[in-house]
Amino acid sequence: MNRLALPFCFLLLLTTMYQSPGASAQTVPSRLIPFRHGTRWGYADQNRRLVLPLRYDEAGPFIGEVAWVREGTLYGYIDGAGNPVTPVQYTRASNFYRGRATVEQGGETFDINLSGQRLTEPAPPELEEEPLEHGDVVRKDGKVGFRFTVGTATVAPTYDEVRENYNGLLFVRQGTKWGVINSKGKLVQPVAFDAIQLKGNLVLPQVQRGGLWGYLDEEGSTLTEVRYQQASPFLGDIARVVLLNGQTGYINANGQEFFE
Repeated sequence: MNRLALPFCFLLLLTTMYQSPGASAQTVPSRLIPFRHGTRWGYADQNRRLVLPLRYDEAGPFIGEVAWVREGTLYGYIDGAGNPVTPVQYTRASNFYRGRATVEQGGETFDINLSGQRLTEPAPPELEEEPLEHGDVVRKDGKVGFRFTVGTATVAPTYDEVRENYNGLLFVRQGTKWGVINSKGKLVQPVAFDAIQLKGNLVLPQVQRGGLWGYLDEEGSTLTEVRYQQASPFLGDIARVVLLNGQTGYINANGQEFFE
């Protein structure tokens, strides 16, 4: 499967694929974040101050100091100073991942490196990571609970399903609804969500209620309102969202929006 810049649902899937379950949110804050004003895109710092001008029709996140941008129907890559890494020449383009990105040009799909050079060797195989579990599921009378291995906290077996985020939170389900429990065994989000994303970056979880999406922080508290039509997992410290009007934008790990 390629990693091309495609409709949001495909980008959401790809971001999910590229985040390990225990991915930490304690990453170095991105120096530049894609910023949208109306229909034009540039890049801003963490204080929402514009650094690279609003000259693009769409912009992607910087990874390894390289980001894709779109002008009209074509894509190219720029560096952190706004200088071109490649011409704007691709009909599709992806975020960089492990030093390579997938592009399409003239009906041909291939990978390039961070210098924009075409790669001929195949991508190395994915490394499987074993997440660190923080306890054990306990069962009684057809219900499940949880016993933490660090400390004395326990969760009574009153739930239909318990899932870890491998960072100290538990996602618990009763019937069709989900809630969140912290490492002290306290319910920090009531069992009221229709869904919690159980793949990708679970440190800053995506939650759904009434057909809309939002985010929780590392402690399970509310990071953003449940107000987005679609929401992708965090890639580093930024995430891509779709508003109710269909426009896209990015937020940072503080829940701050980089669009207006």
